[in-house]
Amino acid sequence: QVQLVESGGGLVQAGGALRLSCLASGSTFSSYTMAWFRQAPGKEREFVAAITWSGAGTYYPDSVKGRFTISRDNAKNTVYLQMNSLKPEDTAVYYCAAGWRTTNVLQQTNYDYWGQGTQVTVSS
Repeated sequence: QVQLVESGGGLVQAGGALRLSCLASGSTFSSYTMAWFRQAPGKEREFVAAITWSGAGTYYPDSVKGRFTISRDNAKNTVYLQMNSLKPEDTAVYYCAAGWRTTNVLQQTNYDYWGQGTQVTVSS
């Protein structure tokens, strides 16, 4: 069993930056692909970023590529999402997810555990 707790959300002006953190419980964190998804009001949850269990591979959709960076610290059981140049359309609840050695990072059903989410609001 893995529990995920996100933090770092908040209100920021357009062009600003935030860093989200996701702390995972358990001793097998290093075997999980970690990802961030987001869900805006009235929209489906969408993929934002993923990092493989080794940290060697990172993945982003075009909407955030070049602005967001995912990283992990296996010694701290934590995955981060650095978000720069934020836009109002980035406003959403951001969720952390963990998938056991997941390789198809885009499929939400490949993730075994989810956090409760943290709100990010970008004002124009």
